[in-house]
Amino acid sequence: QDAAGDGAEAMDAQGGSGDEENARQLGEIELQCGICTKWFTADTFGIDTSSCLPFMTNYSFHCNVCHHSGNTYFLRKQANLKEMCLSALANLTWQSRTQDEHPKTMFSKDKDIIPFIDKYWEYMTTRQRPGKMTWPNNIVKTMCKERDVFLVKEHPDPGSKDPEEDYPKFGLLDQDLANIGPAYDNQKQNNAVSTTGLVLCAGGMAAGGSGKGRGAKRKQQDGGTTGTAKKTRSDPLFAAQRLPPHGYPLEHPFNKDGYRYILAEPDPHAPDPEKLELDCWAGKPIPGDLYRACLYERVLLALHDRAPQLKISDDRLTVVGEKGYSMVRASHGVRKGAWYFEISMDEMPPDTAARLGWSQPLGNLQAPLGYDKFSYSWRSKKGTKFHQSIGKHYSSGYGQGDVLGFYINLPEDTETAKSLPDTYKDKALIKFKSYLYFEEKDFVDKAEKSLKQAPGSQIIFFKNGVSQGVAFKDIFEGVYFPAISLYKGCTVSINFGPYFKYPPRDITYHPMSDMGWGAVVEHTLADVLYHVETEVDGRRSPPWEP
Repeated sequence: QDAAGDGAEAMDAQGGSGDEENARQLGEIELQCGICTKWFTADTFGIDTSSCLPFMTNYSFHCNVCHHSGNTYFLRKQANLKEMCLSALANLTWQSRTQDEHPKTMFSKDKDIIPFIDKYWEYMTTRQRPGKMTWPNNIVKTMCKERDVFLVKEHPDPGSKDPEEDYPKFGLLDQDLANIGPAYDNQKQNNAVSTTGLVLCAGGMAAGGSGKGRGAKRKQQDGGTTGTAKKTRSDPLFAAQRLPPHGYPLEHPFNKDGYRYILAEPDPHAPDPEKLELDCWAGKPIPGDLYRACLYERVLLALHDRAPQLKISDDRLTVVGEKGYSMVRASHGVRKGAWYFEISMDEMPPDTAARLGWSQPLGNLQAPLGYDKFSYSWRSKKGTKFHQSIGKHYSSGYGQGDVLGFYINLPEDTETAKSLPDTYKDKALIKFKSYLYFEEKDFVDKAEKSLKQAPGSQIIFFKNGVSQGVAFKDIFEGVYFPAISLYKGCTVSINFGPYFKYPPRDITYHPMSDMGWGAVVEHTLADVLYHVETEVDGRRSPPWEP
């Protein structure tokens, strides 16, 4: 066989059997078959990897079971700077995890990354080492640009002992190193969901796409960026979507101007899923029934369902206000039962204020909570409660250092309580930054007229573990989300549970964190019923098999 470092094919009929899939061996040189997508250590087939590194992505490999010749096939390819940076950071991360008492996730450009690439250049790419030392500046530009793959920290935190010369530092956005693999264009259809979605292509979260757009401009998905582009498994419309660790695209449309946007993903249970592979949707809207709402199993602050001026922390549990009142809702809402969450008042400078509580999806994001019929709030100043912009005395105020509790009890016998969540499959699909979203029009006036009270419902607020009494009762029926509205630069953090600083002791409740998987179950049931009961353009789900 030829040496891997020469970039040639490596054929080996005797070196091992592709029938045996080894367990992942992170930190060793592993190869993923481009056909069966299984992972193998290089020594399984005796492949010469003397010029290779762990976590490389610039190669093609077919195991001896899949290759037509019955031999293994291995070809190194020329890596671009993005692939080299990805491989370098993965190796540095692994070395730190296995060797350092306190593993690092961020690495210095000058002390770590550039020396690593300089030392292992010939191992990382078949490309000749440049004569001029311009590549260090180019790798910095590459990592600063590719924010869907790399984290960037330009300066040390205030009070940090790290010297300024160690910065900028870079790290991997996805710290699961098992997700790093080659960007194969063609994956087996039967492994598309189970495997392709687990491979971090060197091209980023969703390889391809123009990456261009103006705000949340609405446009019908035309099935491709050009009229002649043929859809393949690598096309971002149909490839399994890669999401950041916090579960939502970094760039996304905001709910505004009377429209709401719900992140979509391919529905594996849709009838005729092979329709995704065809070019039949060029110039036409993609049917919504082939997709479903993409849910994250943790309850967090919504990135899209907020006023854009609010600043959300990376963990999506802290928010900082900006200028006038504006609001953010949580990612999950409740329609029945008793629920509870806490908010900590981290910083509240003079002339700032907060209104906190519960909101339905149509509550105005560019207004204080309690402004309209869809929300109920408790204000920091004087402890006033608000609904429909009407303030009433409720309790004493609250401020910096206080921990507040928010309880809601919704009856089980209302029409909303008995309903399943919307599948959105009848809504238009739009594309934004390589992701698809359902687009839903807000009919606020119609919704206001149809509101009706839910007898027996109530909202109670708590301050440092002490109930302030019933704030609202017989509230309007609907789905309610934890909500925060802030005035100017105050900072609050939210705790959805299951562990609280001041858990209520005289009432029964579910922590809001339980709605993470609860929503997954509800939406799955709604999607299944949709496919069973609905016929769209002659497409129906196949009959049940015993």
